[in-house]
Amino acid sequence: MWAVFALFSAIFAAATSILAKIGLENVNSNLAVAIRTVVVLAMAWGMVFITGAHEGIAAITRRNYVFLIFSGIATGLSWLCYFRALQMGPASRVIPIDKSSVVFGMILAFIILQETLTLKAVIGGALITIGTFVLIF
Repeated sequence: MWAVFALFSAIFAAATSILAKIGLENVNSNLAVAIRTVVVLAMAWGMVFITGAHEGIAAITRRNYVFLIFSGIATGLSWLCYFRALQMGPASRVIPIDKSSVVFGMILAFIILQETLTLKAVIGGALITIGTFVLIF
């Protein structure tokens, strides 16, 4: 089931890029991120209450909060940079560079989470990196 959600994530991420590029026309990129964030915030809290997940708030630890806050900061910085890049450059080149986050994520998972680095992961990461360079040059 996780693969279905991952596929939908990729489809929605692709739509996000194209819709954002169109929506950024004559709009400050920081303002656009703020508008997008309000929508995401409303949707996220809506899902929390619809699914009853709000009942788990009391169980969240200080460590959870710290890492979720840092994750939120990283997300915000990523969105600000991404929207500025989309505003300045062609989507067909910005999107592949942004998606190189897959490789950076794999590297961080190996270093920080101490996940196993397999030959398959190294080859896949190398191919993603090569593909990114092919697409942007």
